[in-house]
Amino acid sequence: MNLLATRRLTADLALLLARIGIGAIFLAHGLQKLNDWGHAGTKAGFEAMGAPAPGFTAALATWVEILGGAALILGVLTPLVGLILVADMIGAWVIGHAGNGLWIDEGGYELVLALGAGALALAGVGAGQISADALIARSAPARFGALLQAPRPA
Repeated sequence: MNLLATRRLTADLALLLARIGIGAIFLAHGLQKLNDWGHAGTKAGFEAMGAPAPGFTAALATWVEILGGAALILGVLTPLVGLILVADMIGAWVIGHAGNGLWIDEGGYELVLALGAGALALAGVGAGQISADALIARSAPARFGALLQAPRPA
């Protein structure tokens, strides 16, 4: 294996592990809203934070995190899903964490920032070759496949 192939494989493995880690956290947070707190509890929490349309935003955040987390893990539509998850984290920062400082133990935004930055990075570079996006790109028309993946060096 030459140096370029080794670097590509290393990058693809790093993207896979990043997708799994970030996706698992989003998925777990969405499932927590759905299964542990339920819609009523999540809505009450969103009301307490002053979220607009708390019933709607609670359901939206729940399903964005569940479906988005699963999509990141699988590497499905990663650029789009990454941007949607960034928007979710911007909403979490604005509604629930901005005024609390950085540290999570004080209600701060450190996890929101890390998850948003990770989702943004994945949106920008794509899912890598070990992903559903790569499988789709290999079998899809060139124009559609190009939307799913960042350009690869020759």
